[in-house]
Parts: sequence; C-alpha cells; structure tokens
Amino acid sequence: MSTISIIGAGGMAAAIAGRAAVAGHTVEVITRDPTKAQALAEQLAGATIGTFGAAPTGEIVVLAVPHAGGVAVVEKYGDALAGKVVVDISNTFAGGDDTSLVTPDGTSGAQQIAEALPAGAHLVKAFNTVFGHVLAQGGRLDVLFAGDDATAKASVAAFIESLGLRPLDVGGLAMAHWLEGAGLLLMGLARSGAGFNIALGATLLD
Repeated sequence: MSTISIIGAGGMAAAIAGRAAVAGHTVEVITRDPTKAQALAEQLAGATIGTFGAAPTGEIVVLAVPHAGGVAVVEKYGDALAGKVVVDISNTFAGGDDTSLVTPDGTSGAQQIAEALPAGAHLVKAFNTVFGHVLAQGGRLDVLFAGDDATAKASVAAFIESLGLRPLDVGGLAMAHWLEGAGLLLMGLARSGAGFNIALGATLLD
C-alpha cells in the first residue's frame, strides 16, 4: 500500500481517511489547525501529521476542503504539489442553497483548482457524489471520477478500488461540472423524501 495525504479534517476527510487506514494505506493528515489534525490522526492506525503548506508525503493528495477555499489552499502549497495527483472532492453549492452551482456553465470548481496547480500536478475529481457518513458506514459504493491525465486517473481508480469501492470513470475533467451537478441531484433526492442514507451509482447491464 502507499501513503495518502489528506488536507482537511471534516466528515469527508475522516471517512476517506478511515477507509484508507483500514485498507492498509498510511494516512498523512494535514490541516491549518494542528490540533484538528492530531484529533483525526489519533483515530487512525499508523497515521502521521503533516505541516500545512509543506510538501505532502503522499503521491495522492486528497483536497478535502470546501470549494470556497480550494484554490487558495492549492496556491498556498504552490510548487510543493508538483508531481502530485490531487483529488478534489468538493461540491460547488451556492452558500446555503443546494439547488444551484456557484460555477458558470462550461467550467467547474475542479477545473478552477486544476488551473491553480503547478506544472506536473494533475487534478482528478472524485468522491463528491457520496455522503461522508454513508462512505464511513462501509459497503461497496460507486465513486464517479473525472480527469484529463490517464496515469493520474489510473492511480485514483486503484486507490478507490483499494477502499472496497467501485470506481466509475465518467471522462475528462470537463465532466467535473456535471459531477458537481450530480451533487445537487443527490441533495435533491435526499431532501425530497429519500433521506440522506443514500448513494448514487450505476447498474451495469449485460
């Protein structure tokens, strides 16, 4: 297994980190607040704590921060992310409104983050169509992902698979706009009677 760096300590960060630790990965937890990193790391077997802004140790870096702060975090790291595969898991809801996106048609939060990355780093969109508490419950869920670099996508797909999840490639990074829209769809389902103990997926027919 490998080292996975996770920037953030919220519910999604904890869910992904928890499954990664169970799968045998070494998890590096990084936050602006070292006490939050310490608290999450203590829940994980063999986890380490990284320094915010310094080069992460993992080849895959999960950016588990709200969309509003994603670009700023990437810019803070700068060349420290060179050569890394960065996974953006955020949704681009408009503040407290979960019926519209803050990004205009033709772009996405993931693409904005990708533009801020240094040369040699690659962005993959993933995990934004799974609720954190559902992910933490276990089970083989579908994880939709998108990206432009084939090697980076293969690495992320292998990571997703290692967590006991099924990776489903939806295409290039331009599809991230629609993945973020699918996040709205998931919220609509939850609030319209399905409840929040749900997950999006696909049935592959013969």
